[in-house]
Amino acid sequence: MKEKKEKPTLESTLKSMDTEEFIDIHFYRPIGYRWALLFHKLGITPNAVTIAAIFIGIASGICFYFQDLRITILGMVLLIWANSYDSADGQLARMTGQSSPMGRILDGACGDLWFISIYAAICIRLTPQWGIWIWVLGAITGFCHSKQAAMADYYRNVHLLFLKGESGSELSWSPNLKENYKKLSWKKDFIYKFFETFYINYTVGQEQLSPRFQHMMAVLREKYNGEAPEWFRKAFRAKSLPLMKYTNMLSFNTRVIALFISLLITIPWLYFVFELTVLNSMLLYMIRTHEKFSKEFIKELEERNENI
Repeated sequence: MKEKKEKPTLESTLKSMDTEEFIDIHFYRPIGYRWALLFHKLGITPNAVTIAAIFIGIASGICFYFQDLRITILGMVLLIWANSYDSADGQLARMTGQSSPMGRILDGACGDLWFISIYAAICIRLTPQWGIWIWVLGAITGFCHSKQAAMADYYRNVHLLFLKGESGSELSWSPNLKENYKKLSWKKDFIYKFFETFYINYTVGQEQLSPRFQHMMAVLREKYNGEAPEWFRKAFRAKSLPLMKYTNMLSFNTRVIALFISLLITIPWLYFVFELTVLNSMLLYMIRTHEKFSKEFIKELEERNENI
């Protein structure tokens, strides 16, 4: 008699309760879970779901060019739909064990492409009133957005590394990525190598904004053979956990609420101001706090190692 395969639970498709946000837990993850079950049944891969999410999100951005309220609401619905797919692709990957480096690259590009579309639509919409200056404001905001999202993703994966180990985290280290990059052939692995070029630059950018954390990781590699001791893992997670709410705010939900409000009151440039003031303040606080306790751990790790 064939053993009946157990249906994966919602909890089994989550990365960690430490890194989940209220709206995600109670809205996007349950919806994404149901999408994941359907896609699994239909034999659709996580990467195919991510690509669908990219196109839906871009379509959403195009809607925000129009000043018609009905089209604006359609754009909002499409963006929520796209994000439910973006949740589903990761849940499907964890459900089926189909995680891959290409999937991570596509997932990282997904949100960027949505917001490029959104920023461009807002800028085109406001060009008659603002002229070239709305493009300047949009470009500066887009640059800040990229740093906010990148560091939120980085610190989330750092937390997961010391919570669940390497298997539960997608934290990358640029020297490893560069070594793997050299092994790839432009002829045989063109698409993967092309995307890997951007991913290496993305990772290097994250590392440049976290120099003390990089020093701390170097201490772990050199003096602890890359194996973080249990006392350190617990202590680091305790310091890192309060920052997880900021990583969530800088990722999607908080910024999208601000975006929707600015569009509904027909002052879309207000969203740019929100990003440049509120979200940048969160980013600076998050980096400063993370670097501060990383510096403290460097000292403690070195002192404990000397006493062994």
